[in-house]
Amino acid sequence: MKRLILAALMCVLTLEALPQNTGADYVEVLYFHGKQRCLTCRAIEKYAKETVYADFADMVKKKKVRFREVDISTDEGGELAKKYRVSWSSLYVNRHKGKAETRSDMTAYAFKNARSNTKAFKDALKQKITQLLK
Repeated sequence: MKRLILAALMCVLTLEALPQNTGADYVEVLYFHGKQRCLTCRAIEKYAKETVYADFADMVKKKKVRFREVDISTDEGGELAKKYRVSWSSLYVNRHKGKAETRSDMTAYAFKNARSNTKAFKDALKQKITQLLK
């Protein structure tokens, strides 16, 4: 009995170590920020999250739509910020298809609308995600 339990445990651990198939095709919303954030920066994060998790809940469960907050003041966040060439709060919506990545920089639009025209911001983000899912 102990051998059977041990064997089952080893199988589970082996499977956990294998790369997980999270779906090669997905859309990722990346919100970059530093340690300190202004009200507009916080609004961009808040409304981008709301849009992703409310309007794309089924796609989030299927890992076809993802939201990632990136603190560029951390080592990991700083490396990703270098890759995207960002040095302050930024919003990207990216399509990953296989090994290809298509980037959409929505930073200027987000800063212009997140606080003052929230509905327009959320609608545009939803439209961009929907477009990239096709």
